[in-house]
Amino acid sequence: MTIADLLLLVLQDALWSGIAALGFAMLFNVPVRTLIGCMITGASGHAIRQALMLTGVGIEAATLIGATVVGFLALLLARRFHTPPPVFAVSAAIPLVPGVFAYKTMIGLLQIATVPTLSTEVLLETAVNGVKTMLLLAAIGLGITSPSLLFRRHLSLL
Repeated sequence: MTIADLLLLVLQDALWSGIAALGFAMLFNVPVRTLIGCMITGASGHAIRQALMLTGVGIEAATLIGATVVGFLALLLARRFHTPPPVFAVSAAIPLVPGVFAYKTMIGLLQIATVPTLSTEVLLETAVNGVKTMLLLAAIGLGITSPSLLFRRHLSLL
């Protein structure tokens, strides 16, 4: 695969994840003037994650970095549009949610509950998918909140 093919793949990913973030922003009824910022934030975070994964970075670390980019962009756009950062961060983080791993975890749990004799392979795969889901969700939460915690304005009580 050439560099141009990889760049095209990342740009396509950015487009579709930006559209997904835009859809969730509209679903959450954010102000119309902030919709483009929500789309850009979602596209940037997911594109960064995709680009890192294509270069060999694990999905957990790539998700943490992509979510951190979302957090920083949410802070910048919040100051620009005079709105709270979650307006941009929440809709942009939804495309980062690990749907496939959560789905595989739930299917494995249903198999464990219903099938009387299971192989250790199913148990191991379910455990791995469950742990991976939790790590990805923790990476999203940590990545989005860390920029706010780092650059919070401290109010002093008089």
